[in-house]
Amino acid sequence: MTGKALIVVDVQNDFCEGGALAVTGGATVATDVNDLFGQGYAAIVATRDHHVDPGPHFSDHPDFVDTWPPHCRAGTPGAQFHPALETAPLQEVFSKGEYSAAYSGFEGVSARGESLAGWLRRHGIDAVDVVGIATDHCVRATALDAATEGFRTRVLLPFTAGVSPVTVEAALAELDAAGVELVGQVGDRD
Repeated sequence: MTGKALIVVDVQNDFCEGGALAVTGGATVATDVNDLFGQGYAAIVATRDHHVDPGPHFSDHPDFVDTWPPHCRAGTPGAQFHPALETAPLQEVFSKGEYSAAYSGFEGVSARGESLAGWLRRHGIDAVDVVGIATDHCVRATALDAATEGFRTRVLLPFTAGVSPVTVEAALAELDAAGVELVGQVGDRD
């Protein structure tokens, strides 16, 4: 049995407007992703940054490449899913980055310690659609790892928000080169 899963990446308060690492359009993504929940996916899962002590990932003088201001600290409002995102359809949540930097949802684990790849395979998934925040960071990393793990992978660009046009363009080129199908345009939800 095969099926397609929706992976909702890091739609958290700290990545939406007003958060510690706000991405323009994040709150819109939080609302719009809900429209995908009734689209016949065999599974719907989410990833989240869930930092306890990620070491040098946090910096008082971040370079915004390898180091970042503190964000998505476990147990804080910033780590919670954005209130506009409906969480009832989520079958599992994979937390990443507790004690180190983590960008890909495939670095995360469920509350029971199961990996995303293992969970998807156990549920008969062979293809994934990836959406969320940020196009040029965690969405990119999650989609690349999905393809590396052997899943047919698409990124639904209208349901993503990116940090900057330059890094989004580079991420899209990297995804395309890795065989990830890019559907639509970033920010085009009409």
